[in-house]
Amino acid sequence: MKSELPHDLVRTLLAVVDEGTFDAAAAALHVTPSAVSQRIKALEQRTGRVLLTRTRPVQATESGQVVVRFGRQLARLEDDVCTALGLAEDEEGAEPASPSWLPIAVNADSLASWFVPALAPLARDARIHVDLRREDESHTTALLRAGEVMAAVTSSPHPVAGCSVRRLGAMVYLPVAAPQFAGRWLDGDPALLLSRAPVVCFDRRDELQDAFARRLTDGQDASPLRHYVPSSEGFIDAVTAGLGWGLVPRGQAEPRLRDGALVQFLPGRTAEVPLYWQQWRLDSPALAAVAAAVAAEAELALR
Repeated sequence: MKSELPHDLVRTLLAVVDEGTFDAAAAALHVTPSAVSQRIKALEQRTGRVLLTRTRPVQATESGQVVVRFGRQLARLEDDVCTALGLAEDEEGAEPASPSWLPIAVNADSLASWFVPALAPLARDARIHVDLRREDESHTTALLRAGEVMAAVTSSPHPVAGCSVRRLGAMVYLPVAAPQFAGRWLDGDPALLLSRAPVVCFDRRDELQDAFARRLTDGQDASPLRHYVPSSEGFIDAVTAGLGWGLVPRGQAEPRLRDGALVQFLPGRTAEVPLYWQQWRLDSPALAAVAAAVAAEAELALR
């Protein structure tokens, strides 16, 4: 016989995951920590699985992530039903009492360039609010899988279970450096010098520069002399300051190439990162509106 998952137990699991501790979840739910613990035990008994690791902060297990995704989808559908029935409006019916929150994972370069303009059409609908989580495009699917976000800009064309996928286009990166840096470190055959010249990377997960260097050499990574700058704006500033060479999105690089602050030391060479939109397979008007806005902007920005 199929076991049902009581909604109050699922909501309690969501509260624990979101708040990080049983005590914080109890405060958010206005119940005692003992009640929260009992509800989680009851849910684990119903599913026959351990759903949480009792760490600080609490983490959902692989089975717990499945229930978390279900809980967030249920909450999304409930919000959409309330909106459709007019139950989300205040007494005057002018403003929504509880907005539709949509957590979305976005890579830093998209966030710094085309993604925020994509959301402009949503400003007319006060019911839709986004909660953007910045993450590397090769890791955003992990947030989808864990149920932490409803949609993500990702470099993976392989859909997470329960998600649909749509190609958005590709971000084009140019290999650039400050003129003085290029003259000192890349004078000669730049392709042969990338393994020695200092390089700027976004963070320790950023493999873009290493992959680019490997394609131009006999498989060698970029130089171990590197700087980590985990900000799109800070990254290009670091390259412009001469800390190292780096791959910069074309839209951000072109103004500085025009004014001479940067040079493209390998003309004609680029790196492309394909981007995809993955989202839950959920009949949600709010999620559909965001997806349509993102796809429309990506068609212009990621040709």
